[in-house]
Amino acid sequence: MRVLVTGGTGFTGGHLCAELVRQGYHVRSLVRRESQAKELEALNVELVRGDLCEPESLRDAVDGVDIVFHIGALFRQQGVGPDVFRKVNAESVEHLLKASIEHGVSRFVHCSTVGVHGHVSQSPANERTPFGPGDIYQETKLQGENIARRYMEEGRLPVTIIRPAGIYGPGDMRFLKLFRAIHKRRFVMIGPGTVNYHFTYIDDLVDGIILSGRSEQAIGQTYILGGKEYVPLNQLVVMIADELQVKPPGLRLPMWPVYAAGFVCEVICKPFGLEPPLYRRRIDFFKKNRAFDISKATQELGFHPKVSLQEGIQRTAAWYKQQGYL
Repeated sequence: MRVLVTGGTGFTGGHLCAELVRQGYHVRSLVRRESQAKELEALNVELVRGDLCEPESLRDAVDGVDIVFHIGALFRQQGVGPDVFRKVNAESVEHLLKASIEHGVSRFVHCSTVGVHGHVSQSPANERTPFGPGDIYQETKLQGENIARRYMEEGRLPVTIIRPAGIYGPGDMRFLKLFRAIHKRRFVMIGPGTVNYHFTYIDDLVDGIILSGRSEQAIGQTYILGGKEYVPLNQLVVMIADELQVKPPGLRLPMWPVYAAGFVCEVICKPFGLEPPLYRRRIDFFKKNRAFDISKATQELGFHPKVSLQEGIQRTAAWYKQQGYL
């Protein structure tokens, strides 16, 4: 079975490539610069040079491939305009779908995000919960998902859409700031800390992605992939502090004054092209509720997360320490 993984040099895509190779797949990865793909080369992943935003470069990538796992995306990168987000997270989805159809790809797994649901007012959210993207990343991921869904509904290609919750584990750098702030006793809780957060351990996510590409029942479906549990931020912070053997943070600030300060910082810094010291998107971590129902993936895919939140925090903290980040 020959598969293409986009985003193979990233956290999720890299772990997916490694597991697919371990399971005996012939794995190909689309890379912009081969110099950044040494780990993939070591796994004997076939590298194809190309760019999601350059349609012509996608033909070689999909030629002879059975399944495309589209993981590549532009995350919340500062200093990047909305047009770039649209090109990478939305327009490129159509480029890749068209190339897949032209070259006879049999399955297409598109990775979206639970962020398309925005703030979850009624917990837990499921695949039918209304959309409510809150920033350009989530908006363009929803646009890309809608493009994939249109191709699916028109019967042009068998497509499955997955929406992972917050992805973490050894190798992740996204949540390092949270662990480091707690470890150095600089973490400040903004607001009451009662909103939920839902993690997905990387190994469990990879299992769910591969199941999505294997299951016949998954064709035409959308699945939320998350861990077995979600917890309030207050509890999450205590769990991380306990693992790092530090006293749980006690400092707390009210939500709305800090949110207003973030808005002011953005307004002042934007005309000068400066990155704000405080901006509202960061504060959304403390403001938006994230709790999801994974029962559809459990029932239809056989998706059963194996790593508990406690164990996942232990493994992640151990890796940060081993790498000298804490």
